[in-house]
Amino acid sequence: MQKILLSLLLLTVSLTARAELSIQITQGVDNPIPIAVVPFSWEGSGVLSEDVAQIVINDLEQVGEFRALSRGNMLSMPSEENEVFFRDWRVLAQDYLLVGKINRTPGSQLVQVQYEFFDINRELKLAGEILTGSVTQLRDIGHEISNVVYEQVTGTRGAFTTQILYIVAEYGTQGNVSYRLEKADYDGQRPQVLLESEEPIMSPSWSPNGQDVAYVSFETDLPRIYIQNIVSGQRRQITNYPNINSSPVWSPDGSKLAMVLSKDGSPDIYVQDLSSNELIRVTDHPAIDTEPSWTPDGNSLVFMSDRTGQPQIYQIELGAPSYLVERLTYDCFQCLKAQFLPDGVNLVHVRRETRQDPNYQISIFNIETLRVISLTDTSLDESPSIAPNGSMIMYATKANGRGVLDAVSIDGRVKFRLPSSRGDVREPSWSPFFD
Repeated sequence: MQKILLSLLLLTVSLTARAELSIQITQGVDNPIPIAVVPFSWEGSGVLSEDVAQIVINDLEQVGEFRALSRGNMLSMPSEENEVFFRDWRVLAQDYLLVGKINRTPGSQLVQVQYEFFDINRELKLAGEILTGSVTQLRDIGHEISNVVYEQVTGTRGAFTTQILYIVAEYGTQGNVSYRLEKADYDGQRPQVLLESEEPIMSPSWSPNGQDVAYVSFETDLPRIYIQNIVSGQRRQITNYPNINSSPVWSPDGSKLAMVLSKDGSPDIYVQDLSSNELIRVTDHPAIDTEPSWTPDGNSLVFMSDRTGQPQIYQIELGAPSYLVERLTYDCFQCLKAQFLPDGVNLVHVRRETRQDPNYQISIFNIETLRVISLTDTSLDESPSIAPNGSMIMYATKANGRGVLDAVSIDGRVKFRLPSSRGDVREPSWSPFFD
């Protein structure tokens, strides 16, 4: 099967990024899955700009569940099925094998990447296809192959072709601060600036189709919500209400934005229809209601409120009589920044256990069993964002006095870090799948 990888995925605003993030694995599983990824043979002239096999290795090892065989320990270098001898890989105690070859498409500037993936113990070919694209798309092709391998082994859809948004705050020598909204591959590679400002940028949020981003900008000296198209860079201002305009988050169908406004007094949750611009007030309370997020079915919102004296998480069903509010968390001193996993049962949030405990950590709360699992052990964790396959959570934390992005698996066994070479990195937002 041939698949044309769209060049659209590579088109972005023509601004240059300043600092690349680079994954550092900080914790993996105790017994990672052994896999051999043979260097893909290249049947053209010159040297390719990307090592596709190494991209796959990096992807699989970065999620902490795989361990790739060193190329120096390989007994052979097959590039297609008829060159594979399973006994060679069993001797090396490998469970899986990936081989491939790359050649230039006759009469064009495109390349074809053929790969084949095998279960060594069962001597079975699990997957194989030909992917076609330009040389500049080799990294995308590598990520696509990683998705296939990951899903074949784990049964979970891979998220290696997804991307992240984040804010970078860079401090100048004169005490001035510049802010950038950046987009990058999930692993921090190929960063690109979407917006740069001397005023704060906050709360980036992907649209469900991955084509637009909503965020808060202070460029008019007041917080206002904007929507910007990822490819064209065209943007429009969505709100211009008095006082606070913050925390935009898209509904699952992309037709609405939930947000926080204080135009009628204290901060409350509102929902704005993006077609009609109709604005509906969802909460009405003298306390602070903020940090909305949608349930996966789009029928309810969860949010943080301090109406009992400390931040706790609440849920409100849209369209229900009088918008009945239900409190979800009771056993923490402060619980905030909540977002449901795709199952709609497990709630990712930031938790401070007791008044005496100063630490804020990423946790998961099951609203049916009431079980709480803490996933992180650092002290200033915030802004969790969930991978679209529900397998990892990316969040902001501090390291050596600077803001960095960390990620943790939902079982807490795997962790990696995306430190930037300069500036504070904060407020990650993981993209949806780009179908």
